[in-house]
Amino acid sequence: MTLLAGPARPLFFVLALTGCTSGDKADTTPIDPYETRIESTTGDETRYYMGRQIADLPLSEHAVLVLDRPGRDTEELPSRLIRALPLRSTSVVADVGAGTGFFTFRLASEVPSGRVLAIDVQPAMLDTIRVRMQRDRIRNITPIKGEPDNPNLAPASVDVALIVSSYHEFSHPREMIEHLAAALRPGGQLIIVEYRAEDATVPVENLHKMSVEQIRLEVEISGLVFREVKDILPQQHFVVFEKPVVAEELD
Repeated sequence: MTLLAGPARPLFFVLALTGCTSGDKADTTPIDPYETRIESTTGDETRYYMGRQIADLPLSEHAVLVLDRPGRDTEELPSRLIRALPLRSTSVVADVGAGTGFFTFRLASEVPSGRVLAIDVQPAMLDTIRVRMQRDRIRNITPIKGEPDNPNLAPASVDVALIVSSYHEFSHPREMIEHLAAALRPGGQLIIVEYRAEDATVPVENLHKMSVEQIRLEVEISGLVFREVKDILPQQHFVVFEKPVVAEELD
C-alpha cells in the first residue's frame, strides 16, 4: 500500500478516456467509494472503504457497557491523551462519537472559557450527556445530533476535533472527514485515536483496530496534512492531522 507523500484532493469523478475519440464525452458518473461484499459463510452484507471493512456501530445498550467499563482509565490513560491535545482555555473542541461523555466532560474542564461540541448519532448517548450536564451544572458543552455522513458542524468553527476509538465504525468515513476538514479553522487539528492494528498483543478484535498507514490513507485525501504519531498510549495510536493555513489567511 502506497502512502500519500502530501495532501491530495479527493477523486469524485472518473474520466473514461480509453478508446475516446474527439466526439466522445467523458463519463462523469460519480464514483461510489464504498464496496459491499457478501460474506460466504454467513451471507451477511459488509461494507468496505479503501480496502478496510467498516465495523458495525454497536447498539447503545452494549456501547454503554464498553464505554463506561471499569478499568478504562488504566487501559487507555485518558488523562495522558488529554494532556497531549493542543488545547487553550478558550478552545472549541469537537468530541466526535462522544458516546456517554467519557472524554466530553474531561475536555470541558480543560476549556473553561471555550466549548466542547459533543457529537453522536445515537440520541440515547446525548441524553446521557445532558443528564450529567444538568446534574453537575456544566455549561460549556453543546450536545449535537450528528448524521452518519455529517457531524453537523459550522464551517471553520472548531480548533480541535477528536475521534477516539470510533472512526472505524463510521458508516460514511469519507464524508465525515470531509465535513470535519471544513469545520476546522485554518491551523486546527484532527486527532484520531484507534487501537493499533500493527500490534497483535492488543486484546481487541482486528475489525476494531486500525493501522497508521490506513488512517493516513483515508484522511489525507481530504486535504488535511499528516503531522505526527504520538507514541504516548498503551494500546492506541494518537494520529495528528492539521488543516493548512493558506497564503491569503496569513496577510
